[in-house]
Amino acid sequence: MGKTPQLGDLTRRERQIMQIVYRLGKVSAVEVMEALPDKPVNATVRTMLGVLEDKGFLSHEREKGRFIYYPTIPLTKARKTALYNVLDTFYKGAEASAVMSILKESEGKLSEEEATSIIEMIEKSRKEGR
Repeated sequence: MGKTPQLGDLTRRERQIMQIVYRLGKVSAVEVMEALPDKPVNATVRTMLGVLEDKGFLSHEREKGRFIYYPTIPLTKARKTALYNVLDTFYKGAEASAVMSILKESEGKLSEEEATSIIEMIEKSRKEGR
């Protein structure tokens, strides 16, 4: 495998499959098929899982005669990559604008613990001069 696979290179359906894989951890083709909207046929799902494996996003192991797929990119790295893609696409790298948008959307939904944690991060950033 040459270069590291880029999550931004995925098609809509491939992203949907990867979301299912990350949510469930390890999956069979049948589990993916059942979780997808528009209920594609089994052969289509198996083909797409193979494509994702060829692209380096998935790997598989054999379990009781069936392939069980799992992600090759850790969830934390996938989240970070997805966040940077959103920042770049919609906020042109303006992290503060993105954070303000998120906070406005979640207004009234934050727990006291979450709000305290956010305030502590802001205070730490101020102290460090960022």
